[in-house]
Amino acid sequence: MKKTRFDQFGFKPFINTAINSLGFYEPTPVQQKLIPGVLRGESIIGQSKTGTGKTHTFLLPILEKLDPKREGVFAVITAPSRELATQIYHEIKKITKHSPDEISTQLLIGGTDKQRTIEKLKNQPQIIVGTPGRINDMIREKALFVYTAEILVIDEADMTLDMGFLNDVDQIAGKMPPHLQMLVFSATIPEKLKPFLKKYMENPRFEHIAPEAVSAQTIEHWLLPLKSRNKLELLKDSLLTFQPFLAIVFANTKQTADQVHDYLVSEGLKVAKVHGDVPPRERKRTMKQIENMDFEYIVATDLVARGIDVQGISHVINFELPEDNDFYIHRTGRTGRAGHSGIALTIFEARDEDQLNQLEKRGITFKHVELKQGEFVETFDRNKRAKREAKRESADPREIGMRKKAQKKRKPGYKKKINYKMAEIKRRENRKKNRGKK
Repeated sequence: MKKTRFDQFGFKPFINTAINSLGFYEPTPVQQKLIPGVLRGESIIGQSKTGTGKTHTFLLPILEKLDPKREGVFAVITAPSRELATQIYHEIKKITKHSPDEISTQLLIGGTDKQRTIEKLKNQPQIIVGTPGRINDMIREKALFVYTAEILVIDEADMTLDMGFLNDVDQIAGKMPPHLQMLVFSATIPEKLKPFLKKYMENPRFEHIAPEAVSAQTIEHWLLPLKSRNKLELLKDSLLTFQPFLAIVFANTKQTADQVHDYLVSEGLKVAKVHGDVPPRERKRTMKQIENMDFEYIVATDLVARGIDVQGISHVINFELPEDNDFYIHRTGRTGRAGHSGIALTIFEARDEDQLNQLEKRGITFKHVELKQGEFVETFDRNKRAKREAKRESADPREIGMRKKAQKKRKPGYKKKINYKMAEIKRRENRKKNRGKK
């Protein structure tokens, strides 16, 4: 078996075999920092952006600590969306299939037959993965018993708060033993989340794994002005020009996502749609089709940006900028992964100017493009005029005065003469300063 740098953690042989089969070699920064603490039984708050290896940061230690012969629930893992919970469940299965002993895991999500789920819980699984609402529902039905659990994981805690599931998580935690190892993973730690954390976590270890850059270097950020054009037509033309391997178009609301999807389909494009109002069975079928590369385009709300790791995304298009700049980072982070290059295109309007400036202050560098005759061409920075004005304002007032007078007379070579004169003035001023110092 090939040696990896995960050997330092002393995992069981079947876990090391699984790590090899998954193609992992070196732990990510979040795994390097937090896995030892999880193994020691510490309660931890890990703040790290999406796509940094958080899932295996808690899965590998949980499976290491689990005694396959024990009865009852050992660990409960909550996720804010069905897709994310399903994804975590499948990751567990990829690891446990290498175990010589059976490790029982149950997925609890909405949109599935409730009575059938209750029947399955007659034999309590060792690991529970699911959405907070369905897990709490099974506890209320007295079908699931979590008083034996030793570990509670809250994945994507800020999204759990945003989607209104924190009360369910509160009730789940309240049914667990007081000496509980709690692992909270989140891209951000909102103020409204802190009272909950304080209630259940006594002196937790907090780790903020800051990204090396706000956006991966493999991603190019493009800006395309809407001007007076039809936005849906401009989007369609952009997608056809890109000819992507797989592109995700992001909209802020389910209604806008529906409009975008219906328009693109009417134009003959094969487009998937993923948002919270799509029925569970249809969402599950759509995600399977996406994994099988049956679609070239996906229209989605931010549910996908935070919850689902779709492979092979070459392009991200913001049909509209998200209200929260963090979501811009999450959205665009769907592309440019695993060393591959990606393009994130935003169709922008004049009202987006302040938000674009804020993103630039956070370190995003935009390339300004136009769509001309079926191809993207680089164009002028939208702030070029403003930057030129700012440069003028910072100029020496005497130089400004000279230029205004010269422009009226329009004599040949006036710019060179002014530059020479200003240089001479500054030389004289410098000589005076130097004499004063003597």
